[in-house]
Amino acid sequence: MLNKSLRTIFALFIAAASLSSVGCFAPIGPTLGIFSIPVPVTPYWQKSYEDKNYVHERYARVPIMGPIQPGGPIVALDPPSDDEVWWALERARPVQGGIPFFHETQYNNMTIIKDKIADYIDPPRVVPLIGPVQLHHAHYKCTIYFEERKIIGWPFPHTLIDDEAQEVVYVDHNHFHMVGNVDFGTGTSNY
Repeated sequence: MLNKSLRTIFALFIAAASLSSVGCFAPIGPTLGIFSIPVPVTPYWQKSYEDKNYVHERYARVPIMGPIQPGGPIVALDPPSDDEVWWALERARPVQGGIPFFHETQYNNMTIIKDKIADYIDPPRVVPLIGPVQLHHAHYKCTIYFEERKIIGWPFPHTLIDDEAQEVVYVDHNHFHMVGNVDFGTGTSNY
């Protein structure tokens, strides 16, 4: 009887020790306690933060370029990319998401036409932490032609197709040009 209860206690001890030493609950080394348990995050919030970082990294910053050369072109050389136009469309008319089998929206067969509507440079001014600069503005009107499919699955399954959908978004490209003799860190100053 005593032998059987000792075996049971020993088996429970081994089971508890093996369960507590796997995964996030290993008692060896430093531990975060209750904070070591992973917290589930919905894909919506994860994608939202990833998209916000993507747009900030690529399109939300204003570059500082070298001075405009005398006699050189004073036109913006970079029209918006198709990806940038897509993100502007996404802000104007959200597409991603929806509820599968209930309501989804798809954009297919996209054609993007980019027209420059303005290109001008502001007079020189001093901007803190940058110095004397000129702000170069380039405004684009982007017309997007696409096929819009709305797939509705409840209460009556049907699909709505608009073959001639179009959307107009405006994309602004602004960047700074340095003014005057600029020291690029070569060790000598031109001021």
